[in-house]
Amino acid sequence: MKIPIYQIDTFTGNLFSGNPAAVCPLEKWLDESILQSIAAENNQSETAFFVKESNAYRIKWFTPVCEVDLCGHATLASAYVYFRYTNSESDIIKFLSRSGELIVTKNADLLSLNFPSKNLKSSKLSQDIIDAVNIEPIEVFKSDDYILIYDNQDQIIQLDPIMEKLKDIDLRGVIVSAPGINCDFVSRFFAPKFGINEDPVTGSAHCSLVPYWSDKLGKNTLHAIQLSKRGGELFCEMKGDRVIISGKVVEYMNGQIILN
Repeated sequence: MKIPIYQIDTFTGNLFSGNPAAVCPLEKWLDESILQSIAAENNQSETAFFVKESNAYRIKWFTPVCEVDLCGHATLASAYVYFRYTNSESDIIKFLSRSGELIVTKNADLLSLNFPSKNLKSSKLSQDIIDAVNIEPIEVFKSDDYILIYDNQDQIIQLDPIMEKLKDIDLRGVIVSAPGINCDFVSRFFAPKFGINEDPVTGSAHCSLVPYWSDKLGKNTLHAIQLSKRGGELFCEMKGDRVIISGKVVEYMNGQIILN
């Protein structure tokens, strides 16, 4: 059996930056152990698989160690593969997922994700996180992740968490964020319990960040930078109870997986 595979750099206009995702369109679902083995072999933060289902596509995302409920950058990459290789005449695709219906639209060189926003609750840090971070935040919230808010961009750059301390936290990961110098806000994302010490660019994290910064800054349209080593750029909009997350993508590779 041969399966097409693509590797796409997302939330960037430049190769070798942004967040790479592997994408495998399937004619039908394979056993989940095979999907997980492919994701582990790819060794990307996420591998996305999608299968046509009625007038939409069912999508699943796997890290090297487990399936996850939502992944922004791999959804963006999957939409690119659909627009480029499956239906070049289309400018919209609907994905069905464990997090509900997800719409991606194409507008010139930007692809836009329409994701549900996350409600933030004020929180206190667990001892593991206190021990892990070297700079104390000014505010702490939680949704799917812990969200640590800092005073300035330099603090986000200087953060050097102890990953072993973050492996046993009760939520998915830790988002750190602050006002940006050349953008509205900056962030980083750590999720070592899912095999991702630091994610290059995290679309799903912005489902929590955009509602916070939209309220804080009093604006619905926001420009965000994720300050990972590879770096990434996101154009975001708060729209009711949804978050529109837009970015550019660059195709790095395409080929075939051969399953004997």
